[in-house]
Amino acid sequence: MSAVLERWNRLPQDEAEYEILPCCGSREWARRMAVRRPFEGEAQLLTAAGKEWSDSGERDWDEAFRSHPRIGETRAVLPAHGRSAAWSAQEQRQSAGAGDAVKAALAEANREYEERFNRIFIVCASGKTASEVLEILRRRLQNDPENELREAVEQQRQIMELRIRKWLSQ
Repeated sequence: MSAVLERWNRLPQDEAEYEILPCCGSREWARRMAVRRPFEGEAQLLTAAGKEWSDSGERDWDEAFRSHPRIGETRAVLPAHGRSAAWSAQEQRQSAGAGDAVKAALAEANREYEERFNRIFIVCASGKTASEVLEILRRRLQNDPENELREAVEQQRQIMELRIRKWLSQ
């Protein structure tokens, strides 16, 4: 078991919630994860995290989405936990180096997405260039609202899993 997980298992409820919150961004998800402790290892924690995420509702999903900055930006819609902000910067590192034309296209596509779906665009951007993210965003603009919500929820799940692994390896 990682030292981080071992220590987290012993924290008071409120501290445990605060510590895991940056992995997802939903306070209710963080609360439910802290209640489920102790976890014996990473695999058990990841399984529980996925279950709690899929059992969440649209309100919790939207809160998690708002904890991220827009693709190509550095500040989240909701004030972000310091660790979440740092992870977002890492995850968008390849997008940050895009040329002005791609950055402008991303900003415009983000605006269109928010008008169409009334939420920010969520994608697991780790390892993707700004051009790849723009292509994904444009494709997802064609989704109907129900399918797009499912895709956004899945992208957030992938982000959450990556962040849990980062957190445990600190």
